[in-house]
Amino acid sequence: MSQAVYALNLFNVADKAEYLAYSRRSAREVAAHGGRVVALGKFREAAVGGIAPRNVLIVVEWQSKEAFDGYCNDPGLADLHPHRVKGTSDYVWHLFDKLEDLRPLLK
Repeated sequence: MSQAVYALNLFNVADKAEYLAYSRRSAREVAAHGGRVVALGKFREAAVGGIAPRNVLIVVEWQSKEAFDGYCNDPGLADLHPHRVKGTSDYVWHLFDKLEDLRPLLK
């Protein structure tokens, strides 16, 4: 059984029309490929940490790394992903293994 992963997306909107072209279709395609948006956020303030703030946060839970890769590499979505690239700047896209608790990290 494949393990679920979380994709942390942090970015700024650089071109609203391009990002809207992406977002109109992306939620449906994410779901079709085994993903589920679990959090959306707008930057409020930096509490701790030294990274440059991004205005948007999206966390997507994927059924597996393979599901995430399927979304990224689906040839049927070749026209979709460029809208994300052109519509955003300063993009951070990190994957995290889903954990039920922190014990595996503390062993």
